[in-house]
Amino acid sequence: ATHLAKLPRIKKENNVLLLKKSNFDRALKETKYLLVEFYVSLPQASQNLSEEFAEAARQLKKEAPRIQFGKIDVTDQHDLRKEFNIQEFPTVKFFVDGSREDPIDCKGVRQASAFITWVKRRTGPSTVLINSTDQAEAMINADNLAVIGFFKELRNNSMEVFCETAKDVPEMPFGMTSREDVCANYGIQKNTLVVFKKVGVMEQLLILVSQTSVKIFDVPVENHILLFIPTNSKTFNATYENYKSAAMEFRGKITFVLVNTNETRNGRVFEYFRIRDIDVPAVRILNLTSNAKYKMPADEVTLENLRHFCQSYLDGKAKIHLSSEEITEDWDKMPVKVLVGKNFNRIVFNKTMTVFVMFYAPWSHDCRKLLLIWDELGEKYQNRKDIIIAKIDVTANDILSVVLDRYPFFRLFPAGADYQVRSFRGRTGWHSCTLRGGWLEIAIPDDRADENQDSSGSINCL
Repeated sequence: ATHLAKLPRIKKENNVLLLKKSNFDRALKETKYLLVEFYVSLPQASQNLSEEFAEAARQLKKEAPRIQFGKIDVTDQHDLRKEFNIQEFPTVKFFVDGSREDPIDCKGVRQASAFITWVKRRTGPSTVLINSTDQAEAMINADNLAVIGFFKELRNNSMEVFCETAKDVPEMPFGMTSREDVCANYGIQKNTLVVFKKVGVMEQLLILVSQTSVKIFDVPVENHILLFIPTNSKTFNATYENYKSAAMEFRGKITFVLVNTNETRNGRVFEYFRIRDIDVPAVRILNLTSNAKYKMPADEVTLENLRHFCQSYLDGKAKIHLSSEEITEDWDKMPVKVLVGKNFNRIVFNKTMTVFVMFYAPWSHDCRKLLLIWDELGEKYQNRKDIIIAKIDVTANDILSVVLDRYPFFRLFPAGADYQVRSFRGRTGWHSCTLRGGWLEIAIPDDRADENQDSSGSINCL
C-alpha cells in the first residue's frame, strides 16, 4: 500500500503561523486554540502590534503549546477578509476547537503581557480565587490597580458576570473571594466589586463600572461622577486640579472617578457612556441604583461648573441624559425590526400589537449567536400583522422603561391593557427551538395562527 506523505508544517515567522486561504482550514483543525491577527503590511499600528503579538507567542510556546498564534496579511487574502468582516487594521480574533463560526474578538489588547493574560483567561480560570487576607493584600500591592469581587457565595449571577468581565480586561488582575474573614477585613458586608488603586486622586476604593450592568453590585456610594479626558492634553493639569477640588467638597456624597481616554482598556467604559473622541473632556454622573446618567451642561470643566452640576444633581434638578441612535429609513423593512431609543416606547407600548424584543450588545459573543436565531423567529412571524419581533442595541440606546439585565435578555410586551410585560434571560446553550417561537405560542392566544405554522413541540418557557 502506498502511504501518503505527511503534510509539511505550516510555516512560522517569529513563532507565529503564516496563514492564508489555502492553509487556514488546516490550521483550525490542527489547533484547539488559535489567536489570529488580521493585518496589512504598511500601517505602523500593524507593525507595532505584530511585534507584541510575536513576543506573546514566544513566551507561550513552551508554557501552553495548545495555544497557537497566527497572522494573515489581508492585502491579498480578500476572501478571508470578507468572511470575517475585517474593517479595521489590525484586528485580532480567537478561534476555538477548529470552528470558524463566530470567533471571539480580542479588542483593545496591544501588549504582549495583555495578549498572554487575555488568552489564558479564555482557556482557563479568568480570576484568582482568594482564600486569605494575605493573598488579597499581595494582589493589591503587586499592581497599581487590582479588582476584587467580594461575594456571599461563589455560585451566583454576579460572580458569573464578574468572571466574564475579567476576560475582557486583561491589563488588570482580578480576584474573588467568599471568605467571611477577608470580606470583614475590608468592611464588606454585601456582594461588592472593588477596584483598589494605589496612587492618584482616588486613594480610596474606586468602583469599577461593569460593561454589562452596573446595578449588579452593591456599593457604598451610589453617585459617581466621571471625568473623561486624555492625561497628556495641554489642559489636563488645570482640569485635574478643578476636579480634585470638587472631589474634596463632595466627599462622601459623590465618588469622583478619572477616566483616561488614551487608555485602550477603558474602551468599554467609553462605550457604556457613549463618549466619543470629539466629546472630551466630558463629565457624566451615574446613579448606580437607577442606572440613570446625567451630562454636565457646561463644556468647560471649571470648579464652578462642577460644583453647580453636582449640587443640582443632589438637589434632584439635573436632567437625565438619554442617548439614542437615529431611526434608519429601513428600520421596519426586515423581519426583525430595529428599535432605537427614539422609537422604543412608541413601538413596544402601542397596546394593539404584541412586541417581542431582544436586548443585545454587539460585542457579546452570546448575543451574536442568538441574533441568528432571532432572525429565524422574525421570519416565522413576519406575515403576522399583530406581532413584531424586534431588537435593540442597549450599548447605544438608553431605555429607562425597562430594567436592564445581563446581555442578552428579552422582554415580551403583549397587546392589550390587561397584559403584563414578561421577562426572559439569555443563556448559552439554549436549544434554538426555545427562541423560535416557544414563548410566543404560550403568551399569545393564537386563534389566528396560519395553518402552516408549527405551534407544537417547540414550547419551552423559562
